Amino acid sequence: MAGRLLAIGECMVELMQADGGLLRKGYAGDTFNTAYYARQYLPSEWSVDYLSAVGTDTISDEMLAFMQGHGIGTAHVARIEGRSPGLYMIHLKDGERSFSYWRSASAARLLAHDGDRLRAAMEASDLIVFSGITLAILPPEDVETLLAELRRARAAGKRIAFDPNIRPRLWDDAGRMRATITEGARAATLVMPSLDDETTHFGDAGLEETIVRYRALGVADLVVKDGAEGATLVFGEERSHAPSAKVETIVDTTSAGDSFNGAFLARLATGASPEDAARFAANVAAAVIQHHGALVTRDKLPEAD
Repeated sequence: MAGRLLAIGECMVELMQADGGLLRKGYAGDTFNTAYYARQYLPSEWSVDYLSAVGTDTISDEMLAFMQGHGIGTAHVARIEGRSPGLYMIHLKDGERSFSYWRSASAARLLAHDGDRLRAAMEASDLIVFSGITLAILPPEDVETLLAELRRARAAGKRIAFDPNIRPRLWDDAGRMRATITEGARAATLVMPSLDDETTHFGDAGLEETIVRYRALGVADLVVKDGAEGATLVFGEERSHAPSAKVETIVDTTSAGDSFNGAFLARLATGASPEDAARFAANVAAAVIQHHGALVTRDKLPEAD
């Protein structure tokens, strides 16, 4: 069965640790990472496209070439004169990561400036993916444009997946952050939150409160990720649980959730049950965090069943 996945967000230049105290350049960003891992497991009949914006400089050219070289379409990536991609550096301590960012002039902040472009891309897609980071980097008026087009796509029957991926440093106000994340969830058919984020930033007492809050927004399907405790899946009236996969040595937790999302959506789109898709996605995430960087090469990832 053919289909088209569209991921919306920001891809950045990634600097990660390498041998001898050197840094290695890569490209990553939460929804781009999700698209990358989805591409690894979707059949060739499926297209994977990225909707974003980059500059007209050399590093933007190289980023687009990287996307295309990994099977991700760039027809919906705008080129903006005078802008460039954002940049971030990964700092690691005992496998856990922190980041430094340089993104104030990121072209991706203008990705939703053209509502007609958004609409055309969504109309051509079957599965649309966005995140709280996508919403956080946009000007308020462009947030409204993006949400309006997502609501239109949902009404037209598109499957829309949303990872709240809450990053307070990207928001100027905690109340606006919560309100915007809430509206993002209302526009989605599938929400994939992290329980730790929800308890910390929304004050949920636990899993049940997170589920009730999102279902009250009209969200049909939920995948609540809880780290080592696995994932709870609520699809319509069906509820199940998928355990996490065992990991001997954690090297770098960058992209753990993004790789889970990509593998899960790929398996779900091609007919797997939510529980089977989550079990497989947990294995993919476990493989990813045993290597440096956000994007792990295909030979280091588990084979699909």
